[in-house]
Parts: sequence; structure tokens; C-alpha cells
Amino acid sequence: MKLTKYPQSCFLIEVKDKRILIDPGILDYASEWLTKDWTNIHLILITHKHQDHCNLSALKYLVEKGAMIFSSKEVQDAYPELRIHIIKPGDVLNIPGGLKIEATLAVHGYIPALKGKEIKDNIGFIVDDGSTKIYFTSDTISFPNEYKCDVICLPVSNHGLTFGAIDAAMFAKETGADLVIPTHYDNPKYPVNLEEVKKVFEQQNVNFKIMNNRETKEL
Repeated sequence: MKLTKYPQSCFLIEVKDKRILIDPGILDYASEWLTKDWTNIHLILITHKHQDHCNLSALKYLVEKGAMIFSSKEVQDAYPELRIHIIKPGDVLNIPGGLKIEATLAVHGYIPALKGKEIKDNIGFIVDDGSTKIYFTSDTISFPNEYKCDVICLPVSNHGLTFGAIDAAMFAKETGADLVIPTHYDNPKYPVNLEEVKKVFEQQNVNFKIMNNRETKEL
């Protein structure tokens, strides 16, 4: 399994001859990725409707090229121009070739600035190729669960919207993840001190990697 990071919470997964794109958003987006990086996309997974996770113009292009989008009814309602295969927490996609994708619960935080833009239908994803499970939590705060994974990609932006560093570390430990990849720190409206995140993760004995945009890691 190969993982490539893009701004905010976007990742490209290359596994079992499939190319899966997660949460391509508008922040620091470069249109050249459509023809250079995001070619031959088979599946697109969208966690929720906010534009930093859902770039309408890019999605329309990728669908025209043959990609299938899986997301919530709330995302479909927000973007009626797109044809979305609706899924909900607990659903499992069994992809030919032995790949499994589980939709998980996610709980988006709320602040007054989100009034009218609240997320009520939020999902994460666990991608399992039979040897490695990688969990993309979406924008979430802590909640009781029994999800398990080898790698977890989770937000650290805090501001009442998502995990901060300490709760991200504790949540990751509960999943049993061997590697933590922080996400969701590219929005200047909600600045993140990555040095502080590193310090907290080190104090919590969490194995982590902060990936640069367009950096690839073999898992």
C-alpha cells in the first residue's frame, strides 16, 4: 500500500491495482494534480461536505474520467451536481481483489462560526488490504469506539472542531495504531503549532510522521 499526502486531509492510496482519493479539498489545491497526480482514479471517498474536503470542480472532472464517489447523503444534498454512492457508518465496501473499505462514525466539533454549516452526517474510512489497515478519521472529536488499525490519519487542528494534539494521541493509542499521521493543519483560519504537536506526541510515546504535501510513504 502506498500513501501520498496532499493539503489539509487529502490522501491518494495506491493498493491492489486501485487508486483511491480521499477528501480532495480546495485549500492549497493545484489544478495540475488532475492530470499529473490524480490520473486513473477508481474511487473517491468524501468524509463530509465542507469545501476543505470537497472540491466540486475537481470532483466533477474526476467523475467524468470514470471515478466513483462514495459519501454521505448530506454530501449528496450539498452537491446535487455529483452522482454519489451513499454510504453510512457501519457499511463495508468489498472491492474485487481483496480490498475492504469500512465506513466509520465521526463526530465533527461545533463552534458558532459553523452555524448553518454544521456537519450532521460525518464518516471516516478504514481501508484494509488484508495486511494493513489505515484509518482516516475525518474531522472528529473523541467518541467511544472499538476501531482498530495499523496506521491512523487524524486531525490535530483543535479550535473546538477536531482533536487537539493530546486527545489525538490518546485516540490513536486506543486504536492500536503503530503510526500516526497528523492532518488538517493547512487552514490559516485555524492555525496549528506543529512543533507543539510533535512535542505532545513525543511525550505520549506516539510514533508519528508529519508528511509534506505530495510526499509518498510505503506502508
